[in-house]
Amino acid sequence: MAVAKQGDVVHVHYTGKLVSGEIFDSSEGRDPLAFTVGGGEVIPGFDEAVTGMQIGESKDVVIPVQQAYGERREELTQTVPRDLVQLGTDPQVGMQIEMHRQDGTVIPLLITHVDETSITVDANHPLAGEELHFNIQLAAIAGM
Repeated sequence: MAVAKQGDVVHVHYTGKLVSGEIFDSSEGRDPLAFTVGGGEVIPGFDEAVTGMQIGESKDVVIPVQQAYGERREELTQTVPRDLVQLGTDPQVGMQIEMHRQDGTVIPLLITHVDETSITVDANHPLAGEELHFNIQLAAIAGM
């Protein structure tokens, strides 16, 4: 029976949970996630977990922070003068905004604090610093 290997396009169903048991993402009710094994399209620990799986196989994996979104980095949190942020609406804690760099790169930011003079934004991935628990089922390997 075929197993998923580097370069294969695979289709997987998954449920991702935090240590607390809270589900942060799932393919339930949707098409399976398709990606190229080893292509850098998913976090390294997920890629590694799928490698070697057979079609129809399910497994539970724990992905450590280093193989997921990495540690939270405080240098990615910044407080800026409120008048430098032009949103067209009043900024609110929890609002997601984008910063556009001169090279065309777009950086997603989360507003974490607002007061009369400043706004604090966080460029860390929302799952940075989290150990992730996945149930993964290999649904298909493209071409097989």
